[in-house]
Amino acid sequence: MASDDMLSIGELAERAGVTVKTIRFYSDRGLLPEAARSAGGHRRYRPEALDRLRLIRSLRALDLPVGDIDRVLDREDAWEDVIAGQVKELGSQLAALRWRRAALHLLGEGTAQERADRLRLIGAFLDGALPPDTTAPARFWRRVLPVRLPARQVSWIIDAAVPQPPADPTPAQVLAFARLHALVTMPCPPGHDWRPPPPERDPEYRPVVLYDGLGEAYELAAPALRAGRAPHDGEALDCFVSAYAHAHGARDTPAFRRRLSLRLDGSAHPVMDRYWRLAAELASPHTPTLGAAHDWLRTALTTSV
Repeated sequence: MASDDMLSIGELAERAGVTVKTIRFYSDRGLLPEAARSAGGHRRYRPEALDRLRLIRSLRALDLPVGDIDRVLDREDAWEDVIAGQVKELGSQLAALRWRRAALHLLGEGTAQERADRLRLIGAFLDGALPPDTTAPARFWRRVLPVRLPARQVSWIIDAAVPQPPADPTPAQVLAFARLHALVTMPCPPGHDWRPPPPERDPEYRPVVLYDGLGEAYELAAPALRAGRAPHDGEALDCFVSAYAHAHGARDTPAFRRRLSLRLDGSAHPVMDRYWRLAAELASPHTPTLGAAHDWLRTALTTSV
């Protein structure tokens, strides 16, 4: 190519509307290869470098990292992966901003003492991460569940019991998540354990059978909860009682139902009750929690006996 067709770095900068320093930066990173050097050692570029430079500027305006720009300029098949990665990262950034906005609105409300208490709660669960993760609630459930449950059961229980941080939370949901985090991370009182003790004098108790049956009963009860129907007899309640009966090597009889109703009424735990109330504030609309399903079935049992 004749030297007259080549652009100096100054000419290229003027036509593209950028600084010479910017072109040097892109050239040194390999994004804008120079075509040659003049006798005096100055960079020279082909005319098509102007289009490449404009493309680089457009990609930088979308905040693509230089490394990703290098990939998409030289590899057509890299476009999809790069764009997908950037969209995912942008989604995380937007979720973080929404949580920050809701937290700031929350701190702007209430008295000075309420703001101080809320700031302490929020600071404890954020720990520099937005949106917050669910490590602490998941760890809590591993402490609560009976020992030696199969991994598959532990997995579905944690997936169902641990509320996911809403992508666009309200200030009330930020407060609920902060309170939930404080609840599941508080130490057990000396001499106590979150895990429920096994039934006394019941060597036949099989928690694996119980939790499989409860999972099925909760699914059967979910439509009634979503529809706002009052607790009642039916397939869900029968499955619920059957889970307890089979787990204890017993039969579903009227006498067993009366004993089970008394036992469940006496086993209510204030920490778990509070957990489910907070989890309900974080759940999606019309999505009953496991706690709500359990209470519905327990009430149906009490009514039926």
